[in-house]
Amino acid sequence: MKEEDNILKKIGKENVFHVPEGYFENLTSEVMSRLPEKEKPAFKREPTKWERIKPWLYMTAMFVGAALIIRVASTDRTPATATDQIVMDESETEVVSDEYISTVLDNSMLADYSLYVYLTDSDME
Repeated sequence: MKEEDNILKKIGKENVFHVPEGYFENLTSEVMSRLPEKEKPAFKREPTKWERIKPWLYMTAMFVGAALIIRVASTDRTPATATDQIVMDESETEVVSDEYISTVLDNSMLADYSLYVYLTDSDME
């Protein structure tokens, strides 16, 4: 604390920075007088026909693209109905052994209940 008091006695508490009188009152007028004049364009040209149509054309293309994307995304992906399926005769079907079916079912990782639900739902359609 003593050191600070000694330094304050040597230097003093007075603010050494001063602003000239009337500096801020004249600041705005001084800055504005030093700015260069803004150049005005010699003529204002009319936009061309393409410049007027371009935003509308781009917007139309955007909506057409969005409509196509929605149409592709919303196509009906339901499986074919029983009337649309081809009916096969007994002679056209392949005979598969029970052992092969057991192996396939074991490797399919389906629970017995899931398999039951799948088979019963397929009969209803």
